[in-house]
Amino acid sequence: MKMKFNKLIGGLLTVLAVSSCAQKQASVETVDTKVETKMPALELSKVDVVTTADNSQLRLAKTGEFKFGQATQPREDQVSVFVNPNKSFQTFLGIGGAITDASAEVWAKLPKDKQDELISAYYTNDGIGYSLLRTTIHSCDFSSYSYTYVEEGDKELKSFSIKHDLEFRIPMMKRAIASSGGQLTTYASPWSPPAFMKGKKDMLKGGSLLPEFYQSWANYYVKFIEEYEKQGIPMWGVTIQNEPMATQTWESCIYSAEQERDFLKNYLGPTFEKNGMADKNIVVWDHNRDLISHRANVIFEDPEAAKYAWGIGMHWYETWTGGKEMQLNLDNIQESFPDKNILFTEGCQEGFDAKHYQRWSNGERYGRNMINDFNQGTVGWTDWNILLDQTGGPNHVNNLCFSPIHADVNKGELIYTPSYYYIGHFSKYIKPGAKRISTTTSRSTLISTSFRNTDGSIATVVMNQTNEAISYNFIVGDKEVNAEIPAHAIQTLLYK
Repeated sequence: MKMKFNKLIGGLLTVLAVSSCAQKQASVETVDTKVETKMPALELSKVDVVTTADNSQLRLAKTGEFKFGQATQPREDQVSVFVNPNKSFQTFLGIGGAITDASAEVWAKLPKDKQDELISAYYTNDGIGYSLLRTTIHSCDFSSYSYTYVEEGDKELKSFSIKHDLEFRIPMMKRAIASSGGQLTTYASPWSPPAFMKGKKDMLKGGSLLPEFYQSWANYYVKFIEEYEKQGIPMWGVTIQNEPMATQTWESCIYSAEQERDFLKNYLGPTFEKNGMADKNIVVWDHNRDLISHRANVIFEDPEAAKYAWGIGMHWYETWTGGKEMQLNLDNIQESFPDKNILFTEGCQEGFDAKHYQRWSNGERYGRNMINDFNQGTVGWTDWNILLDQTGGPNHVNNLCFSPIHADVNKGELIYTPSYYYIGHFSKYIKPGAKRISTTTSRSTLISTSFRNTDGSIATVVMNQTNEAISYNFIVGDKEVNAEIPAHAIQTLLYK
């Protein structure tokens, strides 16, 4: 039976007002990404299809319910997607985005009903169900200005205070955690140590952490975690340094592979242990896929460093050279260090231009990267800012970017971009604890990935980046549905 798509009006997802979380104590439920989960037997009676497509009103819209039939041998002149539920791989940690100072400051400027809508759109089942949250340790470029939590020169951290974050960022994070059900895996990344800890005496434009401040800087992470947890925001872990090989015009700090290895094994790891934080997860690298194998080789080959590292983080910006996305480097890490996890920690569409809110290729960049990252062993995926304003900021060095949702604070409106819906095809249907299962396509015109949730339900994501609709055989084990995906579209097929 060939799927026929009805003309449906997708519109925005239904949003509900979110109750106050002032009295709600948050908690974090983490996922062991290496533990096998026994799944119930498959029924494979029907499949529901959800579609987002260019040049249509389809936005996370249900476009059909179809019955599985007995699979037959596909022909070479047919396009097919093959799912083998008996072969499973990594365990899913979650999908989410970053609550930065910029996101929180923009959110605070919105009318209350739009604040509620934004939180619901990301963090509830009526929205796209984010389960990961990244934030920053003091300022980054997406802050209105540079700041730290200590007074200049305070090596002993006696003046440490997160008072700055209590105005905007922490209230928004509390709402997000409460709206997600109190279970939001939260981690933090620093962009630069305080200026006095660096040889160049400046948080901006690179420089390196001076050896005499290694212990003080390790203590800084502990202080940050303690103060945030006092606010009811449990921390799953940290990354050691955002983009440690990039000298940026904004807050940045350079670590060679050997420097990051030695800071981890001699200072940060032992300091966490000493302070009762051995359960906090430490992610190394937190930069692009191009140099990721070298960083993994240096750190994970050292047993004393590797024992403190949960895994390695990566971004997607290696394409700045004009080359292609390099997911195959992730496969190398999985083969070389199968006991370590891979986490996508940041990606966004650069070069903000308000005329291109609805540029479809922005969404396709998300879908392509998410499918390929997951198929190369990535356990979780974190977008950058969840919200920016109508200028692509605020950003104190004018590094303006897109986010999945923008706010026009002058009009009090939210603007949903294609990226939001593309991310939603994964985050809304794949839940923490799911296992990726074997999925391949017979033609390069389609890409696909599948996860089986702990309740036995399966979500298969299929993406078409071509200018033509494509009919395909959807074959799961010995069952089959004949399907069709529109041009420049993404689908999630749901079944159990």
